[in-house]
Amino acid sequence: MTYQEKKSIVSLISTILIFASYCSYKYLQYPVEGLQTMESFRYWGSFILVLTVVSIVAHIVISIIFNIFFRVTTGEKEPTFADELDKLIDLKANRISFFIFILGFLLAMGSLAINQPTQAMFVILIASGFISDVIGSATKIYHYRKGV
Repeated sequence: MTYQEKKSIVSLISTILIFASYCSYKYLQYPVEGLQTMESFRYWGSFILVLTVVSIVAHIVISIIFNIFFRVTTGEKEPTFADELDKLIDLKANRISFFIFILGFLLAMGSLAINQPTQAMFVILIASGFISDVIGSATKIYHYRKGV
């Protein structure tokens, strides 16, 4: 398995674990009686902002730990360059990931257009961000395994 495959697998697993643990933590804080309109915007806004910060910090820490672990176990340095195949695979994965997120964004706006609660819009946005990240990592793994 190449360095890029291992890195994509670690990214996929860490994305799932970070998202699942953060959502379960926030689920325990969600009020039983529901939220009023302004409280709802504040809750979901802080949910998305904190999830973004936590995800970025966790991915950086996990990437550093992965690189240290990779170097200790294999004795090799991580590649310092990306060849044409790496760039092509990244472009394909990003294109699919962005398409899924934009589709989720349109679904979220459509939920507002058909008079669904604002919570539905935020849940769709968060889910589409998560799904796009997972599918982007899975696409990288697929293309590194099967080729472009």
